[in-house]
This record gives sequence, C-alpha cells and structure tokens, in this order.
Amino acid sequence: MRVSKIGIVSRFDQQEALDMVKNIYDTFSSKVEIVLSPKTGEYLGITKNLIPVEKMRDEGVELIISVGGDGTVLRNISKMDDPLPLLGINMGTLGFLVDVPPEDAIKDIEDVLKGFSYTERSRLSINLNGKKLPDATNEIVLITARPAKILTFRISVDDSPIEDMRADGVVFATPTGSTAYAMSAGGPLLDPRVDASIIVPLAPFKLSARPWVIPGDSIVKVEMTIPEKEAAIVIDGQHSYSIKEHDVVILTKAKNPARFVSSSINGFYEKVQSKLA
Repeated sequence: MRVSKIGIVSRFDQQEALDMVKNIYDTFSSKVEIVLSPKTGEYLGITKNLIPVEKMRDEGVELIISVGGDGTVLRNISKMDDPLPLLGINMGTLGFLVDVPPEDAIKDIEDVLKGFSYTERSRLSINLNGKKLPDATNEIVLITARPAKILTFRISVDDSPIEDMRADGVVFATPTGSTAYAMSAGGPLLDPRVDASIIVPLAPFKLSARPWVIPGDSIVKVEMTIPEKEAAIVIDGQHSYSIKEHDVVILTKAKNPARFVSSSINGFYEKVQSKLA
C-alpha cells in the first residue's frame, strides 16, 4: 500500500543534514504529505505541518525519516511509547541504525513510498525506585558518577543473584545495542533475531566477572550496595539519572519494540562486515 503521510526529523548541528532534509522535502512534498518535527522546521524556516515526534502516530504519520546518525535515531525513538517505523539516512559516522547513504536517499525514499516492510527490535523497560524511565533501544549503562571511583552493586536475574560486582560500571544491552557500547566493553555480538539481553561489566575488579547473555524476558534487578557512592544511569546515551545506595533498578522487556524500515542493507551480518571490517 502506498504511503500517504511521513514525518521527517533531523540533526541540527550539521548543515549537510539540513540540506538533505530540504532536498527530501522539495522532492516529495507534491507526492506525499510531509510533517516535520518543530525543531527541524525551525532550522529550515518552515512553519506549517510541524508535529512533535511523540504525536506523529496520532496524526496519521506512517513512517519517520531520520536524517543524521544513530544518536538522532535513538533520541527520537525514545520519545515514542509505540515507535513508528523509521528509515535512517546516514549523515553521521559509523551508523548501525542508519542504513541509507546520502547518495541513495532520494531513490530509496521513492521506493519506500510505494510500500515498505519493517523489522522489529526489542527494547528494555527501566524502572528506578518505582518510577518508569524511557525505554532503551540500545543499552542502559550504570556507571560511576565520579572518575576513578569503583562501584559495588548486586545483580539478580529472575530473583537469582548472579553477581556481587565491583567495577567501573555495567552495560545492559539489547541485541541491537550489542554492536554499540557493549561491544566496545568486550561483549558478544548478537543477531537481532535472538531473544536475549547482554550484561557486560565495565573494568571489573575480579577476573571471574564475565559478560552474560540472558533470556530476553528476564527480570533483572540491580542494587547499589556501597554507602556514599554515587552513580548514574545513562539510557541510549540520551538520558541520565542519578542513583545512590539502596536505589533499585528493574529491567524488563519493553511492551513496544523499535521498528526499522527494511532497506537494501538490512542483513545483520552484512552490516557487521560493511561497518566493522
């Protein structure tokens, strides 16, 4: 079925990205209804059809085109409780979540507007002391708030303690996030079709502390256990919250997944080969 309404979001600190949005807007505005996020519209001097990302689904948007890098994608997915399918135009650097190179953008969007399929990626739901935080598409990082200070915390999976850990921190990643911070910290790569989560210690104090791969529907509990040590929870590199002794973090599979429009470079192994070779 042909697409009738799309949304566009962009990074603002790169003129090339804004030029790309203008090109997409000028090329397709006569063929499909286009709405822009308010900030994107502001930077382009466009004042009509501006809708916040979190309201685009309610306004009938069928897919979002994200112009930027992985950070742009993650920032906008985090704003949506039930994420719309997203197509990423890579105006960043490595870009595991942005498949389309700038030179192919117009052609690929033209093809997508004729009809598209998408893949779903599980996210992690985060609860801090009973308060719901934004869901994570890539990872949650628990890390010391003060450089060179080690943290001590207890991790349980489905009520079974697995580690009393002393480390600089720990990464809890989705399969999508296995190619991000978790990989840099020594964690395994996971095919996104695997229903699992990864736990990767950051600079652990004991040699026996190793990465874990656990079932995707697990309930993970994290407790700070050392007095007077402050830490931060960072979600997808976009949101940060303070955590201290006796605070409890609960991680579960999120109700709604992230959704990515299928493109010419959509296979996980092809992406790994092309981006990490």
